[in-house]
Amino acid sequence: MLALAAIINVSSSLGYLLPAIIGLESLGLPSPGETALVLAAVLASQGKLQIWLVILIGVGSAIAGDNAGYLLGRTFGREVLEAPGPFRARRVKVIAAGDRFFERHGPKAVFFARWIALVRFAAAWLAGINEMRFRDFFFWNALGGITWGVTFGLVGYYGGTAAADAISSFGVYAAVALAILIVGGYGYVKLRERRAGGRSSEG
Repeated sequence: MLALAAIINVSSSLGYLLPAIIGLESLGLPSPGETALVLAAVLASQGKLQIWLVILIGVGSAIAGDNAGYLLGRTFGREVLEAPGPFRARRVKVIAAGDRFFERHGPKAVFFARWIALVRFAAAWLAGINEMRFRDFFFWNALGGITWGVTFGLVGYYGGTAAADAISSFGVYAAVALAILIVGGYGYVKLRERRAGGRSSEG
């Protein structure tokens, strides 16, 4: 991946292909998505790319890839796993267990999977196979993709690869903190709007 980054240095416009790799990983193809995002952010810190565009491409690729994986899993995955053949009874039991799990923990699983390297590529497929409601999947997947992309993009931009490697160990905690900030900020804005509306009606 470092060699790829060195080649891309020759043409800054090609550097934006790095965060686009995330879509392949999200779709389920083995790809170094997280590393690609951080390297693109490092190139941005050197003035070769625009960090806002790196983050935008990274987040968009993550969300698009996950949604494609979800739709493929929902369309074909269950049919394949329930098809007659070896271990069919076990496969059916696994699907049933997955259905119960996603019914209880689907939103959390989809959100936090984005922060766990060995899980993120499979979460979208599993959500589709276990028929998680699409609107719930879309919201929590988008929230995970946005917070993850912004976090690793800015960490790579300001702290370099070493800082990004460090935050990888605490990705879930960073996700929780960001989610709290987003929800808290949204609640604060709504509260101010409600108070402002109350004052105007009194006046």
